[in-house]
Amino acid sequence: MALKKTSLIIGRQPLIEALQSGKAIDKILLQKNASGEVVHQIRSLSREHNIPIQLVPVEKLNGLTKANHQGVIAIVALVQYLDLQQVIDHVVSAGTVPFFLMLDGVTDVRNIGAIARTAVCCGAQAIIIPDKGVGALNEEAMKSSAGALEKIHICRVGSLLKAVDDLHLNGVAVYTSEMRADKNVYDLDYTIPCCVIMGDEGRGVQPYLAKAADAFFKIPMAAKFDSLNVSVATGMILYEGMKQRMDVKSVSK
Repeated sequence: MALKKTSLIIGRQPLIEALQSGKAIDKILLQKNASGEVVHQIRSLSREHNIPIQLVPVEKLNGLTKANHQGVIAIVALVQYLDLQQVIDHVVSAGTVPFFLMLDGVTDVRNIGAIARTAVCCGAQAIIIPDKGVGALNEEAMKSSAGALEKIHICRVGSLLKAVDDLHLNGVAVYTSEMRADKNVYDLDYTIPCCVIMGDEGRGVQPYLAKAADAFFKIPMAAKFDSLNVSVATGMILYEGMKQRMDVKSVSK
């Protein structure tokens, strides 16, 4: 996909100013073997803001702009990435119960867009994604989400495992799917603070991440079939969560 000039930050000083101002940046393209104090500062600021750096040959940068890029170009994010702890605090202070989604290795941007759309409809407040190994939240993802990616908190983290630890420290239970699980999706309690981890269709949730989960579930199927599309499966799970939460509200009235 061709990148619009307005979606690029070109040059070292403009990038530093953008990083210091907190501008949402999707990723930084840095020329291989680039060095110097300014490059060190860019690396430091990118780590601070969980912005991935991709090392590229100069030809890649030249193909994006004819301007003097000084060995670095940043791609502006179409969504504002938020700090996970701040989102948890915001959700709790608003008097709502955290209902989050974590994406592990979901690379198809159309799936991500569809997942965001369903998440908003089902009342999830946030989607947690890693800074690497996930589909870019680009214009195609925005289009697939029908604007939902602008209506839900997006938390980009350097480590999904650390994010699970942070969720646990805040009293948020973590669930994930497992085809051999004893419990079905509707057997778990989604009325409590919880986060559901969804993995890539082929690989599933990474073992080290699944090991950190509090409970496992499976989606029962009438036919013997290997798996569901990740966005469809996510929709089923989130709908069950929404249904349970709506039932609790109706009983409490």
